[in-house]
Formats: sequence, structure tokens, C-alpha cells
Amino acid sequence: MSTQSLPDVAFLQRLADAAAAETLPLFRSASLVENKEQDGFDPVTAADKQAEAAIRAVIEEVFPDHGIIGEEHGSVRQDASHVWIIDPIDGTRAFISGLPVWGTLVGLRVDGVARAGFMSQPYTGEFFVADGEKSMLIRKGEEPVRLSTRKRHTISEATLFTTTPALFATGTMRDAWDRLESKVRLPRYGTDCYAFAMVAAGFADIVVDPGLKTYDIAALIPLIEQAGGVVTTMQGTNAVHGGDIVAAATPELHAATLDILNR
Repeated sequence: MSTQSLPDVAFLQRLADAAAAETLPLFRSASLVENKEQDGFDPVTAADKQAEAAIRAVIEEVFPDHGIIGEEHGSVRQDASHVWIIDPIDGTRAFISGLPVWGTLVGLRVDGVARAGFMSQPYTGEFFVADGEKSMLIRKGEEPVRLSTRKRHTISEATLFTTTPALFATGTMRDAWDRLESKVRLPRYGTDCYAFAMVAAGFADIVVDPGLKTYDIAALIPLIEQAGGVVTTMQGTNAVHGGDIVAAATPELHAATLDILNR
């Protein structure tokens, strides 16, 4: 499919702006936090719900035949060729803690492939977007900056992110993480979608995050791929539906990471 059948960057920016109008007024405020998980803590805020509703309203207005999958408001027309996948606030724990490493994620899946999408961090004014051909960082009032991953090829030089090692269950999975972490130059934790954006922007090299849902990763796949990186599951398969995710700045680094994790 050509990029001509993809929405343009102006439309993606419109979605980001609609979400920001709902999230920014509630960031670092005393907004109500609900817990979605009975036996744990899975927070959701009014900002999550309102931002997704705003994004969906714009999509329904412009592309009523497209499917939508959202974290907060469910799915419609999932079998359509074009499906929008929305995480209104990826990093809700960061959001409610006042840390500006959360982001709004919107990806477009076309015939099962993640083709376009963005990560918007409205508090810092950063709009990381993939338009089907290239990835860019856009700040209002400035010229777009073309993104390119850092061309490191060896694990020993790499900066590695994960949300938290606690996500890796005990046993084989945790052993795999510990094995990888011991070989990199710099491991870092806790930045959710922002870590993936840093790989696309050339400031980090690897992200490994287990147990992601489709709305956690669909927008980030084209962002990294169109900057020169690789994103798959730990098994090397299409990551668009989620799973245990490995993103790397180069094909060589990605292959080496999979080798260590699956050894």
C-alpha cells in the first residue's frame, strides 16, 4: 500500500491536539484516580477516558469506515483494513506521579501491519510521528527533525530500557533479562513509551518490555522502523498485537538481543 492512502501528518497532529486538550489540564493536578485491577494497581484517570473519547470522535468524523481499538472504550470494526489503535495515556503511573515521560499513543494498522502513528508528549511539546515513510520530531513553530536510530551494533555499547525488571517473572524469563542487563553499558528503567521514542531519536539502543498490549506498541513500531530500527516480539514475530516486545536501533543489535534473551 502506498503512503498516499495513509492520513497525513496534519491529521495525526489534530488527534494529538484533541488528546492534549484533555490531558494537560489534569496533569499535575488533583485529578481522581481509579483502580482497574481488583487484586493489584492498574490506575486510570479522567484524562485517560476523556482523551480517548476526543481522539475517537475525530476519527469517526473523518474516517467512519475505519476500525478503532482503544484501551479505555473498547473496539469497533476490528476487521476493517484500516484500524486505529489508541492508548490515550501510556504511562498513567508516571502521569499521576507528575513525571513527564507519559505519552499519547495512536497507531494505524493497515492489513495487519503498523504503518503510521505517533507518540505525543504535550507537556514537553514533543510530537514523535511516523508518516509511512519516515519518522520525525515536530515541535510547534519549528521545522520537523528527521529521526534516525543510533547505529550501534554491539550489546556492550548499548543503552537498554525496560519499564521495570519486576515485569519479568521469576525463572527463565527473569534469567533472560538478567543475562541481557549484565552485558549492556547502561540499563535504565521506568520511562514507558518515552523509551521507545528515545530509540527512534538515537539516544537509546534497546527496549525490552514484556506483556504489552496492542495499544502499548502499535504506534511505536512505525516510529522506530521508519527511523531505521527493528521491533518484534521476543520470538521474532510481528509485534502489532502486543506480547513480549524487543525494539532495537539496528538489525544487528536486535538479532544479538534476541539471541541473548532466547539462549
